[in-house]
Amino acid sequence: MNHPQLEQYSTGHPELLDALQRIPRSMWHFRPAAGEWTIHEIVVHITDSESNSYIRVRAAIAEPGKRIMAYDEPAWARALCYKQQSAEDALELFRWLRGNTYRLLQMLPDSTWTHSIDHPESGQLTLEQYFQINARHVPDHIAQMQSVYEAWQARGVER
Repeated sequence: MNHPQLEQYSTGHPELLDALQRIPRSMWHFRPAAGEWTIHEIVVHITDSESNSYIRVRAAIAEPGKRIMAYDEPAWARALCYKQQSAEDALELFRWLRGNTYRLLQMLPDSTWTHSIDHPESGQLTLEQYFQINARHVPDHIAQMQSVYEAWQARGVER
């Protein structure tokens, strides 16, 4: 069975690093508008999301049908002080989590992809469906970071 989303998933870390190299570090804390995230906060969020995904994938594999936890992303960003966390640590943890899950999924039989989890907001999702959503997570946030960068450039903020 072919799982193209798994290959897309495997490129998340290098794609994220590549995108971040094109954005000046000096503007990573720029907030385009109240309630919007900075690039720094997006990086930390990606890692927290990946931490949740790490558990969700394992639940789908080991305990099919298990109800998983949803989480309030803005509340996590505030309560966990995203703006003060280390982006370098977050990127390294993301690399490890993503790589470990990718290697795990490569060694499992195709039948595992029909296992499901019960997401409180999305309902029952097979592992295949979950990865169709999850494989887009980093590219979607790279686009968000590009928008933040463009807002920074449009404001003529000093470089």
